[in-house]
Amino acid sequence: MSELQQVFIRHCKYMLYFLAIYVLGWGFTEYKTIFMGLILGTSVSLYNHWNLYRKTKRLGLAVTEGKKVYGMGMLIRMAAVILAVYVAMKFPDVFHLISVIIGIVTAYAVIMIDFIVQQIFKSRK
Repeated sequence: MSELQQVFIRHCKYMLYFLAIYVLGWGFTEYKTIFMGLILGTSVSLYNHWNLYRKTKRLGLAVTEGKKVYGMGMLIRMAAVILAVYVAMKFPDVFHLISVIIGIVTAYAVIMIDFIVQQIFKSRK
C-alpha cells in the first residue's frame, strides 16, 4: 500500500468519526439543524477529499507513463461546495448555513492536524 493511500485511509477514518459524532449529536440533542449542516458539509468535504485523492493518483500514474493530465478537478469540487451551500440556503429549517461551511473545511482541518501529529511522531523516532 502506498503512503498516499495510507494517508488517505487515515483521513477518511477521522472524517467518518466526525460524521458519527455529528449523527449522534443530531439524534440526541436539540440542535438538529446545526448537526445536519455539519453532516452535509463534512460529507461534501469527504467527497472532495476522495476526488482529490483519485485525481492525484491518476496524475502520478500519468507522470510515470509520460502522459498528459489535464486537471485536478477543481471545478467539480467547487460545484459540490456550491451545491451544498445552495441546499443549505434553500432549506434553512433543515440545514444551518454556517455549520455547512464549517463542515466543508473539515477535511482541511483533518489534513493539517494529521500532518502535525505525524511530524511529532517522526521527530521522536
